[in-house]
Amino acid sequence: MEQRFIYRALGTGLLGGLLAFVFARIFAEPFIQKAIDYESGRDAAQEALDKAAGLAVPAAEAEIFTRTVQRNIGIATGMVLFGVAMAGLFVVAYLIVSRRFPQIRPRVLAALLAGAGFVALYLVPFVKYPANPPAIGHEDTIGARSGVYVAMVAVSLVALVLASVAAYRLAPRFGAWGAVLLAALGFVVLTGIAMAALPALGHLGANRAEYGNFATETPQPLEAPDGTIVYPGFPADVLFKFRLYSLIAQMIMWATIGLVFGQLAERLSAAPAPASRKAEGATPIAEHQLGDSAAPA
Repeated sequence: MEQRFIYRALGTGLLGGLLAFVFARIFAEPFIQKAIDYESGRDAAQEALDKAAGLAVPAAEAEIFTRTVQRNIGIATGMVLFGVAMAGLFVVAYLIVSRRFPQIRPRVLAALLAGAGFVALYLVPFVKYPANPPAIGHEDTIGARSGVYVAMVAVSLVALVLASVAAYRLAPRFGAWGAVLLAALGFVVLTGIAMAALPALGHLGANRAEYGNFATETPQPLEAPDGTIVYPGFPADVLFKFRLYSLIAQMIMWATIGLVFGQLAERLSAAPAPASRKAEGATPIAEHQLGDSAAPA
């Protein structure tokens, strides 16, 4: 029985990843291309400054995958695999919670868990470390950026679990709504403390040493030695639209997992047990009845 839930959940994760890819391909991809164009123009301006200063200019690196492959197969593969992975985590949580609270309807539980997964695994980390397009982020900080992002995800997930347990424990005393509000407040406090404690990306050691003390890694205007701006900073509109569409794509994926799996789980839970299982369940009763009939009067 559990395998049937797992297979359906993974299928909804695949579907959610595909829908998210279609949305991202239509709306977010043009801004990815604009970010790449900005990066290329900035690199050319930096090379011109280096040549004028008599510095050696490194040779251009060969492109491993073409933009056509990146914007189609690359993005699709990444989003589908991510959707399946998130659906795997989702179904594990669903099976655990559904056993503990069998009175909750499957589609209601699926919607609640999908919403919680979106908030804890994406939205809260996104508030602290939002998605960035190409041209934002420095090679020397890849490891540090990955570490602090994973730490934010872990804190958010732990805070969600603690908030859920607190809501369950507080419900008899404060009522359902009161317990949920208090638990939500605790979640906000815990994640807020983590956000304040974790460093901003612009404050990482490598960024401070090379670029100065900025809040983010968003490229600032490129200046010549005399202070003249030779290339502008990263366009704010491109950054905003990319982050907005990235957020919506994740909402589409999680909504698909929660709504579609909820409907499938509703049907699966209402389906009658297989005939073989019924027969197995009837065997002990039949043997008991046979024993009773064979007993001496």
